[in-house]
Amino acid sequence: MKRKNSPILCYYANFSDGIQMARIRNLQNFNFEKVVFPGERLLFEAASDAQLEIYISQTGRESLLEKISCDRLQVSEEVKQPNLAAF
Repeated sequence: MKRKNSPILCYYANFSDGIQMARIRNLQNFNFEKVVFPGERLLFEAASDAQLEIYISQTGRESLLEKISCDRLQVSEEVKQPNLAAF
């Protein structure tokens, strides 16, 4: 069982046509900031209680677009068994 603050693998994708800034600032001793270009996919590790903030630039000012809890962005490992009946 994972502890509340143990790192998890997270996934975010920018499906917009604009450049976004992804930030995590709600945790002490942890700072994350990354430019995410249109169509870019981002894998990163963060604590499950981290909040990913997505910013966009409009008319020279940054605006907060959304806040996403990193536990909602967690990558799940699903192992698919091959269909042996097809062989």
